[in-house]
Amino acid sequence: MSTERATTFTGARRKPNERDPDLCVVTCALTGVLASRKQCPGIPYTPVEIAEEAKRAYDAGASVVHIHARNDDGSPTFSPDVFRRIRQEIEARCPIILNFSTGTIMEDLTEQVATIRDVKPAIAALNMGTMNYSKYSPKRKDFDFDMVFPNTYSKILKLLKAMNEAGVKPELECFDTGHTHGVWPLLDMGVLKPPLQFSFIVNVLGGIPGHVESLQLQQKLIPPGSEWEVIGISHGHWRMMAASLALGGNVRTGLEDHLYLPNGEMASSNGAMVEVLTRMVRDVGRTPATVEQAREILSLPVKPS
Repeated sequence: MSTERATTFTGARRKPNERDPDLCVVTCALTGVLASRKQCPGIPYTPVEIAEEAKRAYDAGASVVHIHARNDDGSPTFSPDVFRRIRQEIEARCPIILNFSTGTIMEDLTEQVATIRDVKPAIAALNMGTMNYSKYSPKRKDFDFDMVFPNTYSKILKLLKAMNEAGVKPELECFDTGHTHGVWPLLDMGVLKPPLQFSFIVNVLGGIPGHVESLQLQQKLIPPGSEWEVIGISHGHWRMMAASLALGGNVRTGLEDHLYLPNGEMASSNGAMVEVLTRMVRDVGRTPATVEQAREILSLPVKPS
């Protein structure tokens, strides 16, 4: 009897050079742009603090970190110099893969383009469509914030051009099915090149709800051979991580996405969030990908540029 291991959820044997579906890329989103230390003391602000959190995430089993830059007072910044300092501080501590945010409600992309071209993270997030971006408080019967997040094709193309020229992999952030389906003109133009990497963000008011059916529909819309992960915002975060693991996707956690552990306690660090998630990965019979494995899965260069 053959001892070869079955490596797909259906029991079929894996073809040569086919991606092992048991491997799971774990990403940690360290700080975000909206939450503050008044909400969670563990949120990092400075490059050194962000780098220390990246190391905690790496030690806990993450292979990628998603990063927004902050000024030392916690306010958001897109300064290439700050992103450069963050990269230097992280690389001095661990070899984790860097994914930089480019998302902004502004039309001026000068700093984002400069960061992509000059700092050159392995991955840069690319928001794939315009949407209402709001947070509502049922308790107060009012909105905590209410804005439009504009991401026209002209804006996407400016960022994508910079990514292509710098050899930076775009991570396609899709808050709704229209964002996911809407990649086809970019593929037709030849400016978006397979294999693609998607992030399905769920549970943002204005986007797709946090249902298993949401993930199943999104999964059906992507081109064959694409990689995808789930980003579960706020409540329902851990259920969405479980759903992604069951459906064969990659996963993301961290203090940008949610502030609480499954038992309801506030997380003390990003590392604490990753510890829970990597345990979930193993509990469903999958394995957290190493940095080297994640580079292969996400079609990144073997070594950072």
